[in-house]
Amino acid sequence: MRVTVLGAGRVGWAMVRDLAADGEFQVRAVDRSPERLERLAGVAGVERVAADLADPAEVTRAIRDADLVVGAVPGDMGFATLRTVVEAGKNIVDISFFPEDPLLLDPLARERGVTAIVDCGVAPGCDNLILGRLLDEMDRVDRFACYVGGLPVERRHPWEYKAPFSPVDVLAEYTRPARLRRGGQEISLPALAEPELLDFPGVGTLEAFLTDGLRTLLATTRVPDMVEKTLRYPGHAEKVRLLRDAGFLAAEPVELDGVLVRPIDLTARLLFPAWQFAPGEEDLTVLRVVVEGVQGGQPVRRRFDLVDRYDRASGTTSMARTTGYTCTAAARMVARGLFTRRGVSPPEVVGRDTACYEFLFAELAARGIEFRETSELLARG
Repeated sequence: MRVTVLGAGRVGWAMVRDLAADGEFQVRAVDRSPERLERLAGVAGVERVAADLADPAEVTRAIRDADLVVGAVPGDMGFATLRTVVEAGKNIVDISFFPEDPLLLDPLARERGVTAIVDCGVAPGCDNLILGRLLDEMDRVDRFACYVGGLPVERRHPWEYKAPFSPVDVLAEYTRPARLRRGGQEISLPALAEPELLDFPGVGTLEAFLTDGLRTLLATTRVPDMVEKTLRYPGHAEKVRLLRDAGFLAAEPVELDGVLVRPIDLTARLLFPAWQFAPGEEDLTVLRVVVEGVQGGQPVRRRFDLVDRYDRASGTTSMARTTGYTCTAAARMVARGLFTRRGVSPPEVVGRDTACYEFLFAELAARGIEFRETSELLARG
């Protein structure tokens, strides 16, 4: 089977290598950066193609003979790229974190007979899968909370943070209003609001704050209380709030000596060198999913915890592992005919299929990505 991976950045690189590892696929890696493609030189079973994925015509050419497409482009290109792939009638598994609603493409995907799994990373992704499974296992789900963050192992001032994926997407998280549900009502609050401190064994104390990560869950489920929060080392969010509140993250242009400049573009140019991981610098990924409701007539809280770390043997970042290997597991699932639903399917839809859920988490476990589940009875209200 021919698989085309669109994007060969940190996560795309890991996915190409994983898909090519066992000889199941012929893999084509597509990126406009010669340096990114060069990192894949010598990987057996991989064809490297240089193309500008911001151009729909080049995307169409790159996927012309693909049996399956894997999307790993930056968020600002994600929706357009997904639409181009669906229009071409190609099945796709995608991790691009774009601001648009992927379900808008569901009618087109159904019309073209396409299976499209979107948001298929660690979060959104694994957390959606878990909720989808528990919606079937439990009598009722009353509350869902997801806490997730990718972090450098070593904290360093002043930012105490580095970006394990596209820094552009990180700033989008910090500026886009966070949608959540409380008491059955959908509300919107500023990103970075409602900070709280949480402890994680082996990591320590992290700060959680609101971000807009629920995405499709707000449309596909009716859980009355839902929230997602991003995790960072304490102190980072306050620095970002100062930048935002002072206007440094504004998208509206300002005039500077006769030139229009978007403050966020200048801030990004200055910040990104400081937020880049050095070669070999280690990262970790922390994810906690908390689901409360009723099971077997008893009020319960079920919790899923993941702490994943940089793979020194292969030089693969933890964020690339947890995001990329979830996506490649889903690609294998589609390739083997385990999931054939036509249309756009977010992971919570996939998770409601027991066989698919078990396949995906078995694939992750085989790569050392294992969740620890705990359950406790709650006092009756």
